[in-house]
Amino acid sequence: MAMEKVDIIGGGIAGLALAGMLNPGRFDVTVHEQRTELPTVGTTLAMWPEAQQALSGLGILGAVRNHGAIIKAGALRRPSGEALLSMEGEGLLGVSRPELLRLLDTAVPVSVRRVAGRVDHPTGAAMLTVGADGVNSIVRRDSWGNRSAAKPTPFLAVRGVVPGTPSPRDVGEYWGRGEIFGLAPAIGGSNWYASFRSELGPDKVDVAEALEVTRQRYANYSSAVRGVLSQANPETSLAQRIWTTPSMGRYTRGSVALVGDAAHAMTPNLGRGACEALIDAVTLGKLLNDQPMDQALATYNRRRVIRTQLLRSASSVMGSIALAQGAQPWRDALLKQVGKRAAGAREKAETSK
Repeated sequence: MAMEKVDIIGGGIAGLALAGMLNPGRFDVTVHEQRTELPTVGTTLAMWPEAQQALSGLGILGAVRNHGAIIKAGALRRPSGEALLSMEGEGLLGVSRPELLRLLDTAVPVSVRRVAGRVDHPTGAAMLTVGADGVNSIVRRDSWGNRSAAKPTPFLAVRGVVPGTPSPRDVGEYWGRGEIFGLAPAIGGSNWYASFRSELGPDKVDVAEALEVTRQRYANYSSAVRGVLSQANPETSLAQRIWTTPSMGRYTRGSVALVGDAAHAMTPNLGRGACEALIDAVTLGKLLNDQPMDQALATYNRRRVIRTQLLRSASSVMGSIALAQGAQPWRDALLKQVGKRAAGAREKAETSK
């Protein structure tokens, strides 16, 4: 039986996960990736339960748990640190992006070919070409046209890891006037991220310059935030413009499929981008293993398009709320009221036990 050739363009989270899922006895897989080695800098990603199921399907959930941290609780806070709304964790698993990529790489069969370098003309002789090449996907552009081009948002994302574990009273997301700051524990330190309107970019952003702008922007925040930013350095930080994809009605076209950010890049406000990339890849891989190609691609569309497009829209709405400017006082008052009601409900539930 002839092997079915699959070209995966992109060796990030979605690309490696798909390569790890495809049956090496049926598929002749090649992964094309511009990087010559895995990245060493990256912040913590929250793995929701469905993403953890995907990691289990790849056989690496245990390893990810061993190299990650359980996210138990946090709060939405004012810039001063005052909690507006406390949140209990839902079994979220935090793992750094470099560690996740390393573990995904171990799940890829040795039979998979690796080709380093940029791919300018992605569709060729393969039975299936998969675009796992991120928000500015060349595969999407070639098959869906210029109307599918990614769009820059007004927001910059700056993030990193610093030494020291944050106090539970400081963990959470700080919502200011047109800006947010997040702080959470990570293996061996603290994971932080900031997002705000900025003219830097939109393409390559100088990390040192972005850090200086960030320190100035958050100079009036709590001592915990200022302390983290005082430790941040360009070697352990990243800075980039946030880009998103337009709405898409399908993720397959002929012998081409899209996964991850190539299909549904969203703002980071729901923390679902990496999770949905994993779920895309594992879903598509299982379907291709079990069904004829055409049927597998049709089923993939039915299972993934509506869900991920809704999440893309919801994340955009959440971003508008979190980064509100003129409506900030109304927003904070509402969050505090919700927080009081939630605390009252928890207290009532405890006393009724």
